[in-house]
Amino acid sequence: MALHFLLESASDAVVGGVVSLTGAEAKHAAVVRRVRVGEAITIGDGAGVWLTGVAEQVAPSRVDVRISARSEEAASIPRLVLVQALAKGDRDELAVQAACELGVDEIVPWQASRSVSRWEGPKAVRGRERWTTIVREAAKQSHRAWLPAVSPPVSTTQLMERASSQRVLILDPGATTRLSAVEPDGRDLVLVVGPEGGISDAEIAKLTAAGAERVLIGDTVLRTSTAGPAAIAVLSVALGRW
Repeated sequence: MALHFLLESASDAVVGGVVSLTGAEAKHAAVVRRVRVGEAITIGDGAGVWLTGVAEQVAPSRVDVRISARSEEAASIPRLVLVQALAKGDRDELAVQAACELGVDEIVPWQASRSVSRWEGPKAVRGRERWTTIVREAAKQSHRAWLPAVSPPVSTTQLMERASSQRVLILDPGATTRLSAVEPDGRDLVLVVGPEGGISDAEIAKLTAAGAERVLIGDTVLRTSTAGPAAIAVLSVALGRW
């Protein structure tokens, strides 16, 4: 399979023309992935455009690619959204990476009441930037035509507002309805995953009062790093993506 890279914009790319990777992306292609002249690669813009071409010039500062094919992939409807509670260590980052590889369309950091990690002030900016970098690299690795958005961190109150227009599913080991029994109804599916200590009773009460549903993945209790990706896999089958 050809190596995949990202452009900031591919709106002007045409078959027979040349596009150029520059900056960090060119260095990654030339130095890290060791692309060679004549090698076939694919390029996307993270917004549905998919280009296939052959490297004509390769240098750490610039990689020129002659385009042989262009296609455009429509965005997925309904969307899969992961609301991932902040977690200590790298557990939330592992969830973000796997969720992107498995097809999530948006990732929302959630400052849950039991989150040990706290994003405040400059740390919130750095945290979101870190998650955005993880998503970008995971999207390249998994050859995704669409780059998932990483939204600003939300509070529980802000999360409640989503229940008015989207289908919010709380992953709760104490629920009785299995996620595999959920039938999509056309609305975006928003998966809410708690931190290491789980989602508090007060948070569950607020979210369910706003219209959210409690669902169970299976008979075992998953870590915060694996619950979201597992749920995305289940829903991908239900949506016919897999």
